Amino acid sequence: MSSSVWNPDNVRDVAESVGIASLADNVVEELARDVDYRLAQVLEEALKFMRHGKRTTLSTHDISHALKVLNVEPLYGYESTRPLRFGEASLGPGQPLYYVEDEEVDFEKLINAPLPKVPREITFTAHWLAVEGVQPSIPQNPTASNQADLLPKGPNANPHLAAANGLDNYTVKPLVKHVLSKESQELFAKLSSALLDENNQEWQNAALASIQSDPGIHQLTTYLITFISEKVTHSMKNLTVLRAMLLATDRLLANPTIYLDPYIPYMVPPVLTCCLGKHIGPTSHQAPSNASSETLNGNNINGHARHNFEHFDLRKIAASLLQQMCRKYSASNQGLKTRIARSCLKAFLDPNKPLGTHYGALETLRRVLGADGVRIGILPNLKIYDEVLKEALADDSRKEEARRVLATILVCLDDMERSRGAMRANGVANLENQRDRLAEKVGGEVADHIIKSNRTAVAQAILEADLSMA
Repeated sequence: MSSSVWNPDNVRDVAESVGIASLADNVVEELARDVDYRLAQVLEEALKFMRHGKRTTLSTHDISHALKVLNVEPLYGYESTRPLRFGEASLGPGQPLYYVEDEEVDFEKLINAPLPKVPREITFTAHWLAVEGVQPSIPQNPTASNQADLLPKGPNANPHLAAANGLDNYTVKPLVKHVLSKESQELFAKLSSALLDENNQEWQNAALASIQSDPGIHQLTTYLITFISEKVTHSMKNLTVLRAMLLATDRLLANPTIYLDPYIPYMVPPVLTCCLGKHIGPTSHQAPSNASSETLNGNNINGHARHNFEHFDLRKIAASLLQQMCRKYSASNQGLKTRIARSCLKAFLDPNKPLGTHYGALETLRRVLGADGVRIGILPNLKIYDEVLKEALADDSRKEEARRVLATILVCLDDMERSRGAMRANGVANLENQRDRLAEKVGGEVADHIIKSNRTAVAQAILEADLSMA
């Protein structure tokens, strides 16, 4: 029978302390060997904690951690910040007893010793490990080896942090130079310059074709979206630039290799700005002097008026893009259609907004919400909008714009009428007799144009519409 390190007599003593008077010798030996195994297991785990702690002295903390890992109830009363000193006492021949030596305390020194400081409460605070790639010189951060380490390193790093350290020879580089490969940098530079080149249509078309079909454009997606947003914000007076940005957005949406769902919330604002912007295009003194006269809706207008009307085409393109976004990405962007419709309806109902904004709002509502949106959002508010139309039609400088808005309202009503499908009837018998009822629903100006254009089916759809939903 093999001998164990643990003394079998200790097993007998523990058994007697719990009321077991006698134990067979083989049971005692088995229990002693099991205790040896358990002790070795605890010591092995404790040594792992010691080595991970870069220490050479085993502490009571290591034993406690080992017991927790082995799912054993930890020991209490043995925590100490200093190594324990063991003494040896003899109970008889061959029976040594080891004990922990207690420290002798002088009561006089203990009584006269000053009270310890009250410990602070545990608090948490946050600090900047780095600001735009630059590590601030604060006590919480490691001290930089030299002042050159404080130079701006990250994209768009704040140069003031370097200047504060007396380093004025800093260089701020654009974000694209730090993150993208050299080939991607060159591609982005060529695309951005080609999109803004008004004199080289072929080069611009090539850039748009690349955005639409090139799979490598996915690396430039965020930069293109930021570029489009910045150009729209700073080029509200330049219709050519705005049109190029809308075309770039359209091509980006058409690229089948790019996953645009997370980027849609950032693509909507610049397009919505082009649709609802208060002042889009050049001011009156910026109109070209060599523009030829043309005919629009049977009225002869000069080049100046033609130039002012170009923003309506831009707003229509923007409304079409918003329709495309809502159709493709409403499922992945919850509330996208609702937010766009709310913004457009708010702009349409604001009498202080210009007619161009009203036109863009109507086009977007018609395209995004469809016939139901016209019936619920536009139709109930036409009576209130009648005053705006009358005032604009009476003003010679705004008459043509008012006619554009009025034509869009009629198109909206046509869409609502066509959506009735099989429910469509033959229309009212005499529109002239229904003029007052129509004016009560949609206002006098819209009612007159419905009668003038003989839209009998539209008139019936309006009179039968349930306005209680508004």
